[in-house]
Amino acid sequence: MKPEELLYTTTHEWIHVATDPSGAKIGTVGISSFALEALTDLVFIELPQVGQRVQAGRRFGEIESVKAVSDLYSPVDGEIVAVNSAVAKDLEHLADDPYEKGWLIKVRITDESGLTKLMDYAAYQRQCEQEMKDA
Repeated sequence: MKPEELLYTTTHEWIHVATDPSGAKIGTVGISSFALEALTDLVFIELPQVGQRVQAGRRFGEIESVKAVSDLYSPVDGEIVAVNSAVAKDLEHLADDPYEKGWLIKVRITDESGLTKLMDYAAYQRQCEQEMKDA
């Protein structure tokens, strides 16, 4: 997935939405390279279980670096259908390739209206530029 093809939250999570063979919308969720650069040296990630329900804007896990612990927030409402256990075992997957190997969870979306509140790539870039100026 290319960063330009994704939608973003204000808290730096991204989502890629696809339709599975049954017609359900599945969102692949991860964290942006901008956020990973800010966190730097990752030491731990906590991810939820398959079957857990998530709500847009609510915490689904956390990521810890040597600098800070940050919550991870779901961009959509739904049910977790997959968790990337490879990332939990080896955080290098996340740091090296946040948009392919570094995805975190896959969610069967139950309410697509949340997608309208997310930013496209251009809007997200503007937010990141503003955060850098404010830092």
